Amino acid sequence: MKPKHVPAAAGAPDPYFPNSGDHRYRVHRYELALDYRPGPNRLAGSARLSAVADAALAEFALDLAEFRIGRVLVDGKAARYTHRGGKLRIRPARALAPGAAFTVEVHYAGNPRPVRSPWGGLGWEELTEGALVASQPVGAPSWFPCNDRPADKATYQLAVTTPSPFTVVASGRLLTRTTRASSTTWVYEQSAPTPTYLVTVSIGHYRPVPLAVRPAVPQTGYVPERLAAAFARDFARQPEMAAYFGEVFGPYPFGEYAVVVADEELDVPVEAQGVATFGTNHLGGGWERERLIAHELAHQWFGNSVTIADWRHIWLNEGFAKYAEWLWSEHAGGPGAAVHAAAAHRLLAGLPQDLTLGDPGRRLMFDDRLYQRGGLVVHALRRALGDDAFFAMLRDWTGANRHGVVATADLRAHAARYTAAPLGPLFEAWLERPELPPLPG
Repeated sequence: MKPKHVPAAAGAPDPYFPNSGDHRYRVHRYELALDYRPGPNRLAGSARLSAVADAALAEFALDLAEFRIGRVLVDGKAARYTHRGGKLRIRPARALAPGAAFTVEVHYAGNPRPVRSPWGGLGWEELTEGALVASQPVGAPSWFPCNDRPADKATYQLAVTTPSPFTVVASGRLLTRTTRASSTTWVYEQSAPTPTYLVTVSIGHYRPVPLAVRPAVPQTGYVPERLAAAFARDFARQPEMAAYFGEVFGPYPFGEYAVVVADEELDVPVEAQGVATFGTNHLGGGWERERLIAHELAHQWFGNSVTIADWRHIWLNEGFAKYAEWLWSEHAGGPGAAVHAAAAHRLLAGLPQDLTLGDPGRRLMFDDRLYQRGGLVVHALRRALGDDAFFAMLRDWTGANRHGVVATADLRAHAARYTAAPLGPLFEAWLERPELPPLPG
């Protein structure tokens, strides 16, 4: 399954993270075999990458944190390599020609820890009992060698071996679970193209909690035993939410949806492809928690299936997920989207006007204002198009770009097909200038 659209920008270094990834080749499949021991926090892994060269490659690079490297093979032959500063630079025995398909095998081991970033540690996080992965935007190298670029989407097979008392939840569908002696191997297959930052693993003492008897999309929670009843209560409306989003956004893009409640407090929930991870502090009911459920679920369409070409376009992920919160409130009998939009506009009006939504810069890419202003752009589009055209536009956007890669220019061109009125002034005001435009409608 290949992405349907890859903008030219996808073949260039990411402007916010120019040292992440190698744009000269594309990976189309990862096969990871991991053995994790929670007590000593020790990870031993092997990774097999199937890739295609887009240019002549005498050498190429993978992103990988400071593990010990056992061996590196390219097309089954030993390759020379250096490993410094989070980069595994590989020189195959024979240079790769443009268009050549090749495989890379890396065997590695060590104590995984988060990658340092301006937003704290990213990636593999050791918990009191187990581990979780939260990689956005550049944390994937904390646990496997990869081409860490959002536009380089691939399929995955993950085989994770842990002591048998632990449960493993990973991106994709569980294929097998095999116990030998005191260890169990869990094998997951993610057949939909997935960016590296959206691949996840959670390891812990979890009880599975089905969220509906016959949901259109299988939905399961994995929670500590003592929280099972609270989870079932707090997430009871998620199947209804998924059904509603399927109506307004188009069919759910993956085969399943899992929710993990880690036995820790987390700053924010974390979305991954087909999985969302919450902390114990995200239980308890109320709108503030319900909107987070809606937000993470909406990312399965906006960000996960329809993926940004590079991090300049992050508002496409967060703006639509924020607006999904407001749509769910409107649908579920709470305040309408216009009420939420007005509240967001009042909030932003009292804050500094120094964020350019269409290119916020690395420093502001996770600023709270980006989420609110992104939601307001979507609301402005709804007002400009009218409900019938707006929701048709949304469904066609996710359908045409299902499992693909997009940029802001693609949305602008797409939305223009649903109205005779010019949308250029709307997008320019909201995306290209930092000053807050008037409240839509």
